[in-house]
Amino acid sequence: MKTVALGSQGLSVSEQGLGCMGMSEFYGVGDDTESIATLHRALDLGVTFLDTADIYGNGVNERLVGKAIAGRRDEVVLATKFGIVRPYDIRNDFHLRTFNGRPDYVRACIDASLQRLGLDHIDLYYLHRPDPYTPIDETVGAMAELIQAGKVRYIGLSEVSAEQLETAYAAHPISAVQSEYSLWTRDVEDVLPTMRRLGVGLVAYSPLGRGFLTGSVTTTQSLDGDDYRRVNPRFADGNLDANLAIVEVIKEIAAARDVTPAQVALAWVHSRGDDVVPIPGTKRRRYLEQNIAALDVELSEDDLARLDPLGAQVAGARY
Repeated sequence: MKTVALGSQGLSVSEQGLGCMGMSEFYGVGDDTESIATLHRALDLGVTFLDTADIYGNGVNERLVGKAIAGRRDEVVLATKFGIVRPYDIRNDFHLRTFNGRPDYVRACIDASLQRLGLDHIDLYYLHRPDPYTPIDETVGAMAELIQAGKVRYIGLSEVSAEQLETAYAAHPISAVQSEYSLWTRDVEDVLPTMRRLGVGLVAYSPLGRGFLTGSVTTTQSLDGDDYRRVNPRFADGNLDANLAIVEVIKEIAAARDVTPAQVALAWVHSRGDDVVPIPGTKRRRYLEQNIAALDVELSEDDLARLDPLGAQVAGARY
């Protein structure tokens, strides 16, 4: 797999990454053995850009990723995040999350993440969400100190506005912004012009719409009891049925090309530009391989003309 520049600060990553969150929680029961095999297969196939965060399983996911990449560190561009705080026993109630971007918290979080991962530095360190009570330039200033200390190589932000990005970038250059981006989530397109002017790359998480755009979810009754999608508005009664019309268009294009709906959805994200790097998440090798094959799917102008308007038809809020 070829590598691409992520931002203008010197960071290079595989053109498709791997989101590791679902290996530890949110999308049903995990299987560490299969997850580690999936991570190893990703590296074998050239997917070297791995994404985790300190809150995924409250540290469990970082430990899992660290175990998987032990002995293969030089093959990996490892990204993790800090800044979201939640009670340990709360899984799906996002109203109970809080945010912390204070400089002292930045310094504590990096040391904890490095310990869990078993690493001496992080390649890309994100502020997971802005802290409304801490100026973002103060948070980024503390993150920049981590670069000077050799603990971090590049810094990024997640789910920020154009104004927040401008303020943060003035404190220290930002390599990447990670935001949800897919056929049914287009909000970040309002921030993209600022990102491109500043030379900041976009890392697209949930490019398959939390699995919905694959066509595999037609009812929440088939999901595990603690699956986050059971409480997500877009999967709620009424909204889910309306959103299935979006999937039907994707399925039609996929059938005409003899590929999967997931590959069409991913190919659309890849078509947005070389500065857009999707990180589809999976905990299974077979889906990893299918996702990688999306790089070989070239959508026609007619395909894009059918796909581009779908974002305006979505029923339900993201959260």
